[in-house]
Amino acid sequence: MCELTQKQKHFFAEEGYLVVENLLTKKEITYYSDLYNSFLNNEIDASKFRSDLSGSNDTKEKITQIMVPSKLVPELLEKSLHQKSLAMAKALMGDDIELDFDMLINKAPYTDTITPWHQDAAYWIDMPDKRAASCWVAIDPAYKENGCMWYTPKSHQNPVLPHVQTGNKGALKCEGGEENSVFVELSPGSCVFHQGGTLHYSRGNSTADNRRAFITNFRPKAMIEMERMQGVDHTGEREVKA
Repeated sequence: MCELTQKQKHFFAEEGYLVVENLLTKKEITYYSDLYNSFLNNEIDASKFRSDLSGSNDTKEKITQIMVPSKLVPELLEKSLHQKSLAMAKALMGDDIELDFDMLINKAPYTDTITPWHQDAAYWIDMPDKRAASCWVAIDPAYKENGCMWYTPKSHQNPVLPHVQTGNKGALKCEGGEENSVFVELSPGSCVFHQGGTLHYSRGNSTADNRRAFITNFRPKAMIEMERMQGVDHTGEREVKA
């Protein structure tokens, strides 16, 4: 299990993000890579939870999002990615932190479609306890040209910015820029945590490589229960019509 230092915890609290190298072993990366491909290739039917975040009408998905993969493969909850990222989320934010939801996001080769600047908190209902974090785990090498993450340090310390609809299946965007931000390149199996209020985005993928990420999202158990009581479950499940 990855142990976090006080210096790392302080950095996360102050800067709003934290890189953790080698969350997964090589053997574990192979497991998640193979499983990820089973989702992308429809060997695992995730149609209820799958969408293209680009909003494109092309037959080829540009930014594939698959919500709640652990609902379809429950064994994931007991595997290393979920267990290790949960333990670190607790270390960063408190012992009452639990998994809210998980998801897969892949930027396909040569699609060159950005994910606009936004803060995750802009998507959520207002809650009294705003502790929240996402753990973004690289399954492929993530670098600037294929769409690694960019963060604006300390942006979580300010009120959430005004967001507007992009028109892409309800996606939101706000003002942001690379000039005030840092990019985080990751090797497979490494990860970056970011807080719910941290401003972030990613460039499009202009390379021949996929940019697969496995993401776990965390918040206090009481806030998850409050959301569910109000009908918020983050699955993205859609009514399937014949």
